[in-house]
Order: sequence, then structure tokens, then C-alpha cells
Amino acid sequence: MNSAANFVPVGEVSADERSRIAVGKAGVRRDDRYAVAVNDDGEILLTPLVSIPKRELLVWENAQIRDALSLSLLQSASGQTTSLGDFSQFADDAEDDE
Repeated sequence: MNSAANFVPVGEVSADERSRIAVGKAGVRRDDRYAVAVNDDGEILLTPLVSIPKRELLVWENAQIRDALSLSLLQSASGQTTSLGDFSQFADDAEDDE
């Protein structure tokens, strides 16, 4: 699979004395994260990444949980919810369990 057809030239850069290459011309911003891959021809592919807390990984790995969460958010946004009151009284109980 040759994905080179999907690449758009944005300029030419040179590595600095520490072998760094500025890629701001490609739309990269400070603190952006990328996975780096290199093929046999020396082409470098940067794939944008985002980090999520490990506790949220379950949502991305489990389609059933993801679908239920998505439905819940849609229901909430459309006002299809019922208030069950204030649960703050149980907050101290949860901290005691840790």
C-alpha cells in the first residue's frame, strides 16, 4: 500500500545541530504528540496522538460501554433525564473505601 499519494508537500527543512526538524509548516503546534514510523526508504510518518487517562481506556476498548455512554450523553443533551437528587452525601463513603 503506497500512501505517498496522500501526502501534500509543505516545504523543505534541515535538521539542526541536535538532529531536530521543525515541522510547524505542516501545522504542528507546541506539545502536539505523534507516533513516529520509518519505512525502508527512510520516509518518516508522523501520526497524531492524544493521551487519555488509563481509567478511561475501558470506554475505548469496549464497544458496549462506548455505545451506552454515547446514548446516555445524547439522552442528557436532549433533556431525556430524570434527577435522582444530590449524591454528595456518599462522597465521604467513597473516600473511606480507598
